[in-house]
Amino acid sequence: MEIIIQKFGGTSLATPESRRQAALVVSGAVAQGLQVVVVVSAMGRKGDPYATDTLLGMLATEAVPSREADLLMSCGEIIAATLFVSSLEKKGIQAVALTGAQAGIITNDNYGCAHILRVVPDRIKAILAEGNVAVVTGFQGKTEDGEITTLGRGGSDTSAVAIGAALRASRVEIFTDVSGLMTADPRLVQDAKVIKQVTYHEVAELAHLGAKVIHPRAVEIAMAAGIEIWVKGLESDSEGTLITGGPNNGVEVSGDQLVTGIAHISGVAQVRVELRPNIPAGRQHIAIFSGLAQQRISVDLINVFPDFVVFTVAERDLETADQILRQLKYTPESRGGFAKVSAVGAGMRGVPGVMAKIVQALSNAGVEIYQSADSHANISCLVRIDQLERAISALHTEFGLAEIEF
Repeated sequence: MEIIIQKFGGTSLATPESRRQAALVVSGAVAQGLQVVVVVSAMGRKGDPYATDTLLGMLATEAVPSREADLLMSCGEIIAATLFVSSLEKKGIQAVALTGAQAGIITNDNYGCAHILRVVPDRIKAILAEGNVAVVTGFQGKTEDGEITTLGRGGSDTSAVAIGAALRASRVEIFTDVSGLMTADPRLVQDAKVIKQVTYHEVAELAHLGAKVIHPRAVEIAMAAGIEIWVKGLESDSEGTLITGGPNNGVEVSGDQLVTGIAHISGVAQVRVELRPNIPAGRQHIAIFSGLAQQRISVDLINVFPDFVVFTVAERDLETADQILRQLKYTPESRGGFAKVSAVGAGMRGVPGVMAKIVQALSNAGVEIYQSADSHANISCLVRIDQLERAISALHTEFGLAEIEF
């Protein structure tokens, strides 16, 4: 029988009514003769009693070791799985709840952000063979020696796709509170629309650059395994977004569709460091970036010159970054209040003039560019946070994303 994975996010499970709606979706799949594995996130959002951010808040004032923190963090999904089994059984569907550990998700021991090493789905297969639905807690697994771990932000997406790969599922369906992957954040761009189909590479770029519908690690696993992902709204009539392969997998990328979507990341700070004379620039570059790396500070939008370097960090890391650089005898020029806005699309590969269109659009909108960076499928610009909405709207309009038929 055909196996599918259905993953429900926290907002899709937050209330008894939303859980009933999710149970109807599972019931429909079962009625089609499909074997269904459900993967659940913790219920609700920050402030809700069992949401992941609420549990994180409990740790904020306590010096809890990372191992014990993961034990606490795993509770939200366990509660969600238990309640969702009840919702399914009210629909006459027999279901069994499993923790990530019980489901055979084996990870390394990087508590708080563990990586999946493999999935041993024997117990899931047994549950499916008995005609039941398996309800698996996302976001968590266990180490080789049985310690509970959590997978970090987006971990439930990653769990769902990893289980799908292990079971050779035909597809993974991710249900969320939006109708699918959008051309831009609909809260900032009124005419943002659902992208009907997108390649793994494009959605991985969008996810890395701020689109929050799916985690990039989940996309990478799906790409390696060749599993289709559908992103859908639980209460939407839209078919959602199909994430699948590139041209070799039957998905054509239109040559005149330069950009697929606009993504953004807020809370960015810019740092400029003047290098000292009479010391080789390379040695100083190594000292600066090694010093930041040792404190687990990620840098982005990096521009290296013979006399200075300029880069960005998350605003939450700015104070620590400044301290590190001063310990290295530099006087950094640091300022927060920025955002990174990115145009993403496989169609821009090798096409001249894309940056010119971006600069023109932002200039016409009165948006100043402070830094930029690019790859084969995206161009990113650093802008002031108070100009972010204008920047996104300008780029969305420049590339005609409201009119494109995806």
